[in-house]
Amino acid sequence: MPTQEREITASVDLCLPDGRLNPRAIGWSRRPLHRANLRGWGRTKRWEYWGIVTPTHIVGLVASSLDYAGVHGVYVLDRATGVEISKDVVVPLARGTVLPDRSGTGTASARGPGLRIDIVQRPQGTSLLAVAPGVRLDVEVPLPKGHESLGVVVPWGPRRFQYTLKDVGRPVRGTLTIGQTEHAIDEADSFAVLDHGRGRWPYSITWNWAAGSAPGRAIQLGGKWTDGTRSTENALFVDGRMHKIGDELAWRYDRRDWMRPWRMSGPGVEVDFHPFHEKVSRTELGVVGSETHQCFGHFSGRARTDEGAWIDLDGLVGWAEEARQRW
Repeated sequence: MPTQEREITASVDLCLPDGRLNPRAIGWSRRPLHRANLRGWGRTKRWEYWGIVTPTHIVGLVASSLDYAGVHGVYVLDRATGVEISKDVVVPLARGTVLPDRSGTGTASARGPGLRIDIVQRPQGTSLLAVAPGVRLDVEVPLPKGHESLGVVVPWGPRRFQYTLKDVGRPVRGTLTIGQTEHAIDEADSFAVLDHGRGRWPYSITWNWAAGSAPGRAIQLGGKWTDGTRSTENALFVDGRMHKIGDELAWRYDRRDWMRPWRMSGPGVEVDFHPFHEKVSRTELGVVGSETHQCFGHFSGRARTDEGAWIDLDGLVGWAEEARQRW
């Protein structure tokens, strides 16, 4: 179903002074333009998620505030052996968590027993430092000139809404240290993906997310949580330029066997995803809980640019996931 989306080209506040969604904020942008001036407590969610893919490893970092708790984590997958290292902490009332109200500026940080994450954002790029038992990540994520990202406001209503910024295919360089072994990360064959989120959510929600990158090409796809809102988080990136996909897509995958191929399709999108590893995350805290199946793998297929040219997506590497939240 085609959406009727508006491109935002100037800075805008996400909320009105009373905390409701600002109607002028609804739309999408090519760079961070929204200031998340959220107010109140109870349904407010803020997070920074960085995913990094190298030829040898996949790394995930999350710093988040769900109001009643900070949920932070560091994850590392050895692509050759399938061995995972994971450190997750829950901090009551998100004490010590710092999350700026605008993407790309300021410092985000999270602390918990045995875990430290620092995200320093500057105009020329972002520094990431994460320390967990047996793991240290120290990298720079440059922001190339002219590089575009996808910012979208998803409106469920005046008091329930989300601003998401997906920045896909960023170069990354630095080191990943596991135990006593240091692994160099070279921007020639590695990339980083940002999921910046700020909003006020319903209690129960399900989403799909897929992101894949290769030199000069990247794809960003989402589903379920945007259905019926007239907003989508779908885009193709070619040499850093974004081509917005304003249609809801059909997602097909087997919930009984997550490692079977996935397919995402719609007007201008014919994408297949072939997993090589499944990461499962579950949290149960009474009335609050989550379950996420995040599969890492390779993409194939094609997507169409604004000008109508089909771009080959074979060889992109990244992930596709389903997340179910009660929060």
